[in-house]
Amino acid sequence: MVEKKKATRVRKAVVKTSAAKRTKRVEAKEVYEADDNSSGASSGGLSLVIVESPAKARTIGKYLGRAYRVKATVGHVMDLPKKKLGINEKTFEPELVPIPGKEKTIADLKSAAKGSRDIFVATDPDREGEAIAWHVAELIKQRGGAPIRRVLFHEITKDAVQNAIANAGEIDEKKVEAQQARRVLDRLVGYKASPVLWKTVKTGLSAGRVQTVALRLIVEREREIRAFTAVEYWTIYALLEKDGQEFKAKLHHIDGEKADIPNETAARQILEHLRGRDLFPVTEVKRRERRKNPSAPFTTSTLQQEGAKKLGFGSKRTMRLAQDLYEGIELGDEGATGLITYMRTDSTRVSPSAADHAREYVQTLFGKEFLAAVPQLYGKGGTNAPKTQDAHEAVRPTDPTRRPDAVKRYLSNDQFRLYQLIWQRFMASQMAPAVFDTTTIDFNIATEGQSFHRQYLFRATGSVIKFQGFLALYREAHEEGEGKALEDEQALPSIEIGEDIPCRSVTPLQHFTEPPPRFSEASLVKELERLGIGRPSTYASIISVLADRHYVQLEQRRFTPTPLGETVEKVMIKQFPDIFNVGFTSAMEGELDKIEEGEITWLQVLKDFYGPFAKRLGNVDIEGLIGAVHDISAITRERCPECGGKLLVKGGFFGPYIACENQPKKKCTYTKKLGVDRKPARPSNEICHECGAPMVIRESRTGEFLGCSKFPKCRGTRPMPTGVKCPKDGGEITQRRSKKRGKPFWGCANYPACDFVIWGKPVLETCPECGNAAAEIKQSKARGEYRRCLKCGNEWDAMIKEEEAVLVG
Repeated sequence: MVEKKKATRVRKAVVKTSAAKRTKRVEAKEVYEADDNSSGASSGGLSLVIVESPAKARTIGKYLGRAYRVKATVGHVMDLPKKKLGINEKTFEPELVPIPGKEKTIADLKSAAKGSRDIFVATDPDREGEAIAWHVAELIKQRGGAPIRRVLFHEITKDAVQNAIANAGEIDEKKVEAQQARRVLDRLVGYKASPVLWKTVKTGLSAGRVQTVALRLIVEREREIRAFTAVEYWTIYALLEKDGQEFKAKLHHIDGEKADIPNETAARQILEHLRGRDLFPVTEVKRRERRKNPSAPFTTSTLQQEGAKKLGFGSKRTMRLAQDLYEGIELGDEGATGLITYMRTDSTRVSPSAADHAREYVQTLFGKEFLAAVPQLYGKGGTNAPKTQDAHEAVRPTDPTRRPDAVKRYLSNDQFRLYQLIWQRFMASQMAPAVFDTTTIDFNIATEGQSFHRQYLFRATGSVIKFQGFLALYREAHEEGEGKALEDEQALPSIEIGEDIPCRSVTPLQHFTEPPPRFSEASLVKELERLGIGRPSTYASIISVLADRHYVQLEQRRFTPTPLGETVEKVMIKQFPDIFNVGFTSAMEGELDKIEEGEITWLQVLKDFYGPFAKRLGNVDIEGLIGAVHDISAITRERCPECGGKLLVKGGFFGPYIACENQPKKKCTYTKKLGVDRKPARPSNEICHECGAPMVIRESRTGEFLGCSKFPKCRGTRPMPTGVKCPKDGGEITQRRSKKRGKPFWGCANYPACDFVIWGKPVLETCPECGNAAAEIKQSKARGEYRRCLKCGNEWDAMIKEEEAVLVG
């Protein structure tokens, strides 16, 4: 047997091994041994498969059988240290350390690797998954040990899993380098820029490379709205009738020019001209057939958009549910089964086999005439979708014949609704276009008087569905400002040129021009994708961070910036206009793609970025920024209450403060924290239990709570809802505090009728054992953060996903 050469590649990194409690500099090598009979591997041992989540491990284990052991990393196992930069600012080498609480997981993976015949690293098929695969390979590799191979699962079905194992490859170094560049960029920006906020606004605030640009979009839209001046205009509609069918025609032209009616006086004058015109003569009829094609299957972005518009789901909720559907759902005798393909994708591409299966089922359900003429394989996503991401397919059902109603009993209501949306969109994408008969009818009315001669052209437009096509299964949702769909237009009666149509009334309507609408979650995701900011897989975490930091709030499902958010945006854009810039952020995503494609090196990208960024950091004017943020004119005119010296405003890591000019030389100790306005009350969807008025979200020293909007007349208060239901009686779990020490705990809102309590914060996370979507956050020194199911008591490690750096990395 000819021995195959080792495939080796060197990547420099600083790896800190906590087990040895010392720092160790290593030349990290990716080693893949092709010889299955290497001395360190037991020929009779089991094969080891390493995935990210316990739910995914359970599903994959069922398909592979007893010859394989499947272990889960539960997210990332290595990352930059939390309490320091962790990056060499000259070489940009990252210092990777085990994530606190992951020691047991790492030890378990190393132990499992020792006796394994083969090792397959099957983390998610994206950059984050590739980085986890590399970290794991570095931790478990042994000289002369089992070969380590990379496996990609784009869907978790029996055929897909077995084919992936049979076609295992190597870790994609370029993809790892792209992820590493992204991580280092985010850490540098978060770690270096956030202190500017601490010193000028208040401590605890954060800036992020992509997060701050998303905030900028929301703040700039708000400024557009405030600066907008509404302009009055009028429209005039005629209500016409033929054969008992009423329809509307709009005044379209006056004397051959587009109708421009600026005020009520002009509108009333037109009505006076039309007085007595009971019949409208038909002067032109245009009929044509129009086709409407179905939308492509979902990408991550369009799934989030449609989930928000059609189901009312936030991006975070949509992605959590999609993760459940991808990793596997228990389907009775079938066991755990992945219902959809990988949900983080920029591609609309469909494999030929998936298209064929869908077409066969469409023909069974609807008939051959409802099929598209040829299989629709689609291609990449939007204009900014990178070619590196097109290895994935669109988000689609793994088995088109698995109808939503057939699996409904195994799914939660939210899981069912999302699966139904994905299934319908994909099946519709293989169906024939809808066909419409559209009609445009013009009515030309000539009016004459002693001092005027006018030609008024009224126009009626309408559409009738001639053939439903894909609309028999799926219709897209539409938001404000997106226009009217063909299928929503009015139906018109059969009318021919030369007819006189009775006019029942002519009505003037007053309007005012409107500013651009505030972003909804769906329209913000769409705008981020259009501008090429971030990746669709990160949109949910970006939006979540902006809300959690109280930089934005949702009012009637639209984002408005808070005063704090506007201040943060003002400081960051003033100091770093070139970094927190739409064009720069979009271009950086392109640079990361080029790293993955091997066109440029990750070190070159970081060098090009860090030079100008470091220069900006060196020129920060803290005192000038404090003056721009706070009203300090009155403060600087006051005198020190202790020694009579002049008062100065200074910046520190715990926020801006007032100090006496004599503090260092004459030992005056007077200081005072510069006041920061408390967050204003924010609207909520809750109703006061005392008086029935709307409740608002207020803030106290112990956190947020719900208070009556009629305070002080009504003093009704309630803890903030968590969205988690009590496992005993289904009541809402809310936060409370112990009477003696004020320690927070969570209990059922129906207390004292229900005595359920927990000390850990409740979260909406799915138990890998029983499928219940409610857990308690637990923490221990030995284990770190983990979860405990509120229903069955099962415990599992917290899923650690690397997000954009938002504070110090």
